[in-house]
Amino acid sequence: MQIPITNQTTITTEIHTTDHHEEHPDLRMFGMVLFLLAEGMIFLGMFGAYLTFRASLPVFPPEGTPELELLLPGINTINLIASSFVIHNADSAIKKNNLRGMQIWFAITAIMGIIFLIGQVYEYTHLEFGLTTNLFASAFYVLTGFHGLHVTIGVLAIIMVLIRSLKPGHYNAEKHFGIEAAELYWHFVDVIWIILFGLIYLLK
Repeated sequence: MQIPITNQTTITTEIHTTDHHEEHPDLRMFGMVLFLLAEGMIFLGMFGAYLTFRASLPVFPPEGTPELELLLPGINTINLIASSFVIHNADSAIKKNNLRGMQIWFAITAIMGIIFLIGQVYEYTHLEFGLTTNLFASAFYVLTGFHGLHVTIGVLAIIMVLIRSLKPGHYNAEKHFGIEAAELYWHFVDVIWIILFGLIYLLK
């Protein structure tokens, strides 16, 4: 750059700029863990409210509340637990650069998640109480419905990963955050259901 001086001489200066681009650590998984911790706190608050209801009322569920069937929810529970092992196989496959194997395991997981949701809707349509029947009924629908929403989001995330995996080179042994994030979310959904199933269906 030239800076003109009044005596018609010039001073030539060179400005050297160097860009320092340091690689930033990948914090996406850390962010995912924080997100799930926040979601877990929401469920924890709901579980705490449910247990408070149980402790504060002399009879819970209130008298006259039809007893919940265990067969269908039990099958749904086994299905969801098994799906966690299935989706883990997908993560193991992509780490071996087995993209096709990952796609198959993810597709099976999505199907198992859809089966879980169908089972939940079927149970809703055959229950002998509604959302406003009593406090237990309201808590039941809120807890199971909120969890069902998370299962739905998990299924959609898995399907999205499957769609992205169709793009050549999008996922491989070194680059597979989307797969790991979907798997972690699915494990979270699974653990929440186990706790929920124990509180609502098994705790007498």
